Amino acid sequence: MARQHDAVRDQIEQQLAAPLSALGLDVEAVELSPAGKRRILRIAVDGDEGVTLDDVADATKKVSEVLDASDVMGEQPYTLEVTSRGVDRPLTLPRHWRRNLGRLVKVTTTDGQTVTGRIAGSTDDAVTLDLDGSQRHLPYADVAKALVQVEFNRKTQPDDGED
Repeated sequence: MARQHDAVRDQIEQQLAAPLSALGLDVEAVELSPAGKRRILRIAVDGDEGVTLDDVADATKKVSEVLDASDVMGEQPYTLEVTSRGVDRPLTLPRHWRRNLGRLVKVTTTDGQTVTGRIAGSTDDAVTLDLDGSQRHLPYADVAKALVQVEFNRKTQPDDGED
């Protein structure tokens, strides 16, 4: 049953990739879970400019159209939820790093080391972290886990003391 579940999830992701890309969005996650006699289908999306409520509304409409034209969900009823990627999801793809430029991240490397730094730059193969003024180049292959850290009261501009 789990294999069939994974196949359905993969098929949904494949069917949604191009239509959502046309809206400037990427499919970040597809979750299908049972909820009594229904199922809940959660689609997480993200874009280079972030995701607004209008983007979620447009994506929800597009996802509904694609699924209605397909038999991938079968006859069993389901509830559709389209959301933004969320800050709590791990950074796993180069686009995740690019979209979080300037954000503080906590990275656990494959050798068990943990570093916290600000994303100073990224490529398709690696990230450059600013670790309190020193730069560390880290290939994605060396990253076991990476999460954006939520910062409260971060100053975006230096305070010059004048009001």
